[in-house]
Amino acid sequence: MERTRTKISPAARGKAHVKVNADVVAVPFHQADLGEEEAEAAADVVRTGWLTMGPRTVEFEQRFAAFVGARHAVAVSSCTAALHLALEAIGIKAGDEVLVPTNTFTATAEVVTYLGARPVLVDIDRQTLSINPADAARRITPRTKAILPVHFAGQACNMDEIHSLAAGHDIRVIEDAAHALPAAYRGRPVGALSETTCFSFYATKTLTTGEGGMLTTDSDEIAGRARIMRLHGIGRDAWKRYAAEGSWYYQVWAPGFKYNMTDIQAAIGLVQLAKCTDMRSRRAAIVARYDAGFARIPTLEIPVQRADRESAHHLYVLRLECGQLTIGRDQFITALKQREISASVHFIPLHLHPYYRDVCGFKSCDYPVATGEFERYLSLPLFSGMTEGQIEHVIASVSEIATDHQR
Repeated sequence: MERTRTKISPAARGKAHVKVNADVVAVPFHQADLGEEEAEAAADVVRTGWLTMGPRTVEFEQRFAAFVGARHAVAVSSCTAALHLALEAIGIKAGDEVLVPTNTFTATAEVVTYLGARPVLVDIDRQTLSINPADAARRITPRTKAILPVHFAGQACNMDEIHSLAAGHDIRVIEDAAHALPAAYRGRPVGALSETTCFSFYATKTLTTGEGGMLTTDSDEIAGRARIMRLHGIGRDAWKRYAAEGSWYYQVWAPGFKYNMTDIQAAIGLVQLAKCTDMRSRRAAIVARYDAGFARIPTLEIPVQRADRESAHHLYVLRLECGQLTIGRDQFITALKQREISASVHFIPLHLHPYYRDVCGFKSCDYPVATGEFERYLSLPLFSGMTEGQIEHVIASVSEIATDHQR
């Protein structure tokens, strides 16, 4: 049901000159597409008495692997955990370097430091806001061991270029697909393109289990190592030791981590997976509405969608032609907030954060594209359960703000 709010008073409008109807449709930035089916699936697990990792998790892994076309899927507690396990499985160690786009959430880079290695930030492509393979090539050194491309906003990176670069320099590819379920690159699903791919099931993602993630791979070695290391380094199927067919006896093969998924999460994930394609279709329809509404406004730049890719449409990142507006990005977001529309920014580039700037020594001048684009992009609400009223309110409000503040 749509929530409504009373008309904003003139005093509250300030310089934004908000023009709204008597009833304003509130639009959150995100709302998970969950219902009674997910609730019942979780309740069923509670009734079994097996709450942690168990048979539902195994079933979720099997169905997820089939969905993305990978041989193996390893369910874990987060995409961060999946990235960490992937780096550990390929042998990343202290002194190594890993290429990471600067336009990403900090988790992509921080996992590199968990192993004593160094994240090397890479500038982005101006059109797609994803990692620029040419800039990545310039930053390769003899210590470079891997590259972590991020499928920004749900659209796959230039994977052919990335794979060519990796093959030419003998470096490994681990895809950060936190935004990219379901997505495809030149007819192939994300999850089966590279040696390892990592997904997120966080509360705001296209498939959610509240918290959670998945590692996919065709490598028996990587999958086996990840399964052991996600549960304290104990031998495979350690979760069965309290089951009827299990044994109290176990062996620790390495100092591992506590990264397992629970059956409650997996049960929710199974329901979400079954409607994942349909949820994507609804988001795609909203994106088409946004594109049609904003394309003819000269002060706005709509996202670039490559013809050879199918986006998951996790984010709708609109860019402002700031030189043609009397307000900047931050003021634009404030104007939306006054209309009860929640917008966000994805992302504050890593080189602008104190740790990466002051401790790691990354400078804005070394990332001109990411630095410049950051000043003018914002993410609009985009979720599969958006109502017609919410969609229309976003389109009308964005258009009105852009028009009212055009120079």
